[in-house]
Amino acid sequence: MRYYLRDGTLFIRGRFLAASTGLQGGIRHVSTILSHTVPLDWEHREPERELSLLVTGAGLPPDYFGLLTAVSMKNLCVLSYGTLTAFITAGVNNPNPDLRPGGSVVEGAHTINIILHSEEGMSQGALLESIITATEAKAEALHSMGYPFTGTTTDAVVVACEGDVIHRYAGTGTDLGKRIYQAVLHGVPEALQRHQGGIVRNRPSFFIFSRFGGEHWVEWMPEGCPYYPCHFPGQRCDFCYCPFYPCRDEELGQWIESSSGGKVWNCSSCTLVHEPEVADYLKSHPEASLAELRALYKRVKKSCDS
Repeated sequence: MRYYLRDGTLFIRGRFLAASTGLQGGIRHVSTILSHTVPLDWEHREPERELSLLVTGAGLPPDYFGLLTAVSMKNLCVLSYGTLTAFITAGVNNPNPDLRPGGSVVEGAHTINIILHSEEGMSQGALLESIITATEAKAEALHSMGYPFTGTTTDAVVVACEGDVIHRYAGTGTDLGKRIYQAVLHGVPEALQRHQGGIVRNRPSFFIFSRFGGEHWVEWMPEGCPYYPCHFPGQRCDFCYCPFYPCRDEELGQWIESSSGGKVWNCSSCTLVHEPEVADYLKSHPEASLAELRALYKRVKKSCDS
C-alpha cells in the first residue's frame, strides 16, 4: 500500500480486496482508493463523474473506490497500529436532521469518512464486519465528545486488505477488530478537533500506537523531534515512517524477534528515504518503485564519492 496527497485528494494505491459504503460501493478488487475535498459551495450533481475525472486525470486505471468530503485534507488523520492503517477526516455540520432541534441541518454539510487498510488479508465477511466495528467506535467517539448523534447523513467507510486471508472475522473480540476500534475511537476526535480549529496543523497528522511506557497513541511531528538526527546531520525527515515498510529487502533491513512474540521488520539502519535527493524525488514521484529509488540512491552515493 502506498498513499499520497495531491491537490486536495488522498490517493491510496495497491492491489486491494475492498468493501465500500460510499459512491458506487460494494465489494470488489480495486487498485485505488481516494478521498477528495470539494468546496463548501460545491453544487456538482454528478459525484461519480467528479471522481472519474480525478482518476482519469491522474492517469490511473478505472478500478477504484472514492469518497467526497468538504473537510480539508490538511486535517486528515492517519493512524498506524501494527498492520492496520486508518485514514480519517471528520466534520459534523451535517448530523441526522431527526436528532437536531426542529429537524434543521446546518449549511455547509460535512461528513465523517473512514478508510481502513490491513496489510493482512481478510475474508469478505471480515471486510463487512470491519465496517460495523468502525461505526461502533465512531458512535462511541461522538458520544464521548458530547454529541447527541452517532454520525452524519453522509458518513462512509472503506475497508481494504492485501495478501492471503488471515482474518475471517473483525469484531471487537478479535485482534484486528480491537485495532480498528481503537484507531477509530482515537482518530475521530482528533480529526474533528483539527477541522473545528481546536488543534491547528498545516498538514495531515500522523499517529502511531506505541507500547513503550504503556499502550498509548503518539502523534509524530518533525518539529523538535528529540531523535533528530537519527541517521546523519542534514537528513530529510519527510518519510520518518517509510512508505515501503516492511519492504522485506534484506539489503536494507532484517527480521528480528519481537518483544511481544513473533518477528518484526527492523530497518533502523536504512537511510534510503532520508537522503535529500531521494526524498525530493519520492515527493515528486509518489508511486516510484523501491528499485527506482535504490538506483537513484546509488547514483547519489557514487557522485559523492567521486
